[in-house]
Amino acid sequence: MFQKILIANRGEIALRVLRAAKELGIKTVVVHSTADADAMHVRLADESVCIGPPPVRDSYLNIHQIVAACEITGADAVHPGYGFLSENAKFADILAAHNITFIGPSGDHIRIMGDKIEAKRTAKRLGIPVVPGSDGAVSDPVEARRIAGEIGYPVIIKASAGGGGRGMKVARTEEDLIEALQTASTEAGAAFGNDEVYIEKYLEKPRHIEVQVFGDGFGNAIHLGERDCSLQRRHQKVWEEAFSPALNAEERARIGATCSKAIADLGYSGAGTIEFLYENGEFYFIEMNTRLQVEHPVTEAITGIDLVHEQIRVASGGGLSVRQEDVRFHGHAIECRINAEDPRTFAPSPGTITHFHTPGGLGVRVDSGVYSGYKIPPYYDSLIGKLIVHGRNRVECMMRLRRALDEFVVDGINTTLPLFRDLINNPDIANGDYDIHWLEKYLAKGVEEQH
Repeated sequence: MFQKILIANRGEIALRVLRAAKELGIKTVVVHSTADADAMHVRLADESVCIGPPPVRDSYLNIHQIVAACEITGADAVHPGYGFLSENAKFADILAAHNITFIGPSGDHIRIMGDKIEAKRTAKRLGIPVVPGSDGAVSDPVEARRIAGEIGYPVIIKASAGGGGRGMKVARTEEDLIEALQTASTEAGAAFGNDEVYIEKYLEKPRHIEVQVFGDGFGNAIHLGERDCSLQRRHQKVWEEAFSPALNAEERARIGATCSKAIADLGYSGAGTIEFLYENGEFYFIEMNTRLQVEHPVTEAITGIDLVHEQIRVASGGGLSVRQEDVRFHGHAIECRINAEDPRTFAPSPGTITHFHTPGGLGVRVDSGVYSGYKIPPYYDSLIGKLIVHGRNRVECMMRLRRALDEFVVDGINTTLPLFRDLINNPDIANGDYDIHWLEKYLAKGVEEQH
């Protein structure tokens, strides 16, 4: 087991990893920018190292500073959390060259799954169902028309190296196609330094379903069920739950077994999430995230398995702590992402939190790194905390969530808490009747009514 883990992240996920390491008796080091000097994880870590000014390129994305912090403190492993360097193959390679363990998959696996085109090819080879579309990058208008004609309109153009909705354009007709192709390519080049795009069939009303997987790097793998992440705004998840209200037990078992077999065949090590669009009983692979997800507590709630403990155990060579037949699912869980944003316009709302009171009670968990008097910096992601509730079934879970939302108090800044208080009373949400477009339509309707 590791002697000392450096946590190369900030906010609630840094605190989450720190707590897991402490429970395993491992010393912790955190790195931070000057803007995060008063952060909770900095206060609680055994050691902290300031690695630069607020801009992420000078601090949390500064690989050389992070490696230097490892060498100064004697850290023998790095946990990257999510975001920042968590899916940076170069970072994993550099750590390996310095005999420091990256708590995650190999650089090669990060590269394969980080390239959307190569990831799709790999998924297809491993027996994972994929969305119909081009086999590789498309730049020629004639080729684009041929492919779109074969798979049928509407189609979606996606950036090969993309994420977060950038470099994505929908073409509903042949007339739209060429403009969409050019616009997506331009956006992709500006956002990711790679202007390659590819074409896929555009599904009209899909759910976003993701399967949590774990591999030990030696050909053994398990799945820990699925999460439904269909409530999204601008391709950013807002509300996640497990199990999905849309799946039955047979579908759940089928896609779980498919994913765990694929991860085993790949020889993958650590946590991963295979993401799908789901429509009319069919799953279509869209991407794989080679890291811990923001919404991992939902899976922890229904399995009782600490995913960060498992990451650390696998990375240290200890293998998986459970076999597939040992995994037991129980109840239902929902996570709401509480952001420092105006609940109507979603404009960022940095500032000082004057009062912070979290809900409690059976089945209620709050993952947050903030506190009363903490100043939300304007430089980073607006997530300030996650409310996770668990119940014996979805009805109990929803009632518990309603109660917990009523107890949650954050004063001094705007937050998205009012949005969730509205959603919990919506009949579509109560019935689990929503798709990936539902939330944006709901928000747009609210704007129209205000005017």
